[in-house]
Amino acid sequence: MDRRSFLRVFGLGAASFGLTSAFPGPSFAASLKDEAAKNASIKPISGSWFEFNHPGGKEGVNWDGDLTNFTAQMWRDKIFEIRETGMEYLVLMNMATCGKAYFDTALAPKIQMGCDDPLEEVLSAADECGIKFFVSNGFWGDDLDAVKMMTDKDIAKKRESAMEEIWGRYGHHKSFYGWYFSNECWLDPYYGEFVQPYVNESSRIAHSLCSSTRTLIAPYNIKKVKFDDTFVRQLEDLDVDIVAYQDGVGVNSTKLEDSAKYFEKLYLAHQKAARSRIWADMELFSFEQTTHGSLIPADFNGRILKQMEAISPYVDKILVYQYLGIMNKPFSKAPAGLTDCSEKLYTDYMNWYKSQKF
Repeated sequence: MDRRSFLRVFGLGAASFGLTSAFPGPSFAASLKDEAAKNASIKPISGSWFEFNHPGGKEGVNWDGDLTNFTAQMWRDKIFEIRETGMEYLVLMNMATCGKAYFDTALAPKIQMGCDDPLEEVLSAADECGIKFFVSNGFWGDDLDAVKMMTDKDIAKKRESAMEEIWGRYGHHKSFYGWYFSNECWLDPYYGEFVQPYVNESSRIAHSLCSSTRTLIAPYNIKKVKFDDTFVRQLEDLDVDIVAYQDGVGVNSTKLEDSAKYFEKLYLAHQKAARSRIWADMELFSFEQTTHGSLIPADFNGRILKQMEAISPYVDKILVYQYLGIMNKPFSKAPAGLTDCSEKLYTDYMNWYKSQKF
């Protein structure tokens, strides 16, 4: 979409959305509009979700074994490999899962990995190469019930203690850029009533530990959003710096041809709310049916580039789920996942990336 087309769509979209009143925070709104207009060309991938193992299900079966056996050096090599792609943000999915943790803590038994302290290794490598990490504050339930983890008071106390421990142990790293509140919230057609208390309390804790850290959430089910004043008020009340919406194309929730219209309306809602920035959590994968739901790389030129084109005019940054297991540099020192197809996606993306003038 070129700039002229974007401005035409913007004008129609604003009218259909009913945003005729003055936007609060005019300087913020103007900056969003100017940035979106001048960046209507396709944006590169700025970062990725990141995990030590996939939390639950068969989706990560192609790479979980590899990651479990990563040595400290392999985690470092992987961080430098990702940085070579131009990505500068990594979002850590979780620091615990199903009653066990990825670091030494009295809060839960430790998950056994090939590396004693993977977070220390990746943050140290990120310090050196300039990557910024959003570190997870989840999952501290005995299972992956998102509603329970957002509402249960005992889990909330454990989550707060974990955040304090994690910051105390790892907060000295300059790459510890912010927090990811990882209990995924969904839109149907609005955020559930339990989302704001969970997000705002997580932000309170994060900023009590360090006032300058950034905060991020990644909601899904964008096709169900009702783009009205109720949704805008929810955005105004959410104490979070960045909302990275899952595009839903990989899970077949959003049709590729519908992605742009949803992100346009999300952009307009954020412009009116004038609070959090809007990023994308774009899905790089497809489902491999022969393994009942494991994730495999999607085709770059046939699908992923079109996803990037659809959402670029409306977001500040495109992050992806995910590099690990879905992309591998050819002859990687730390391969994870299915080699041939992940190397092809890496090569196709890098060929496109190097051809652009960013």
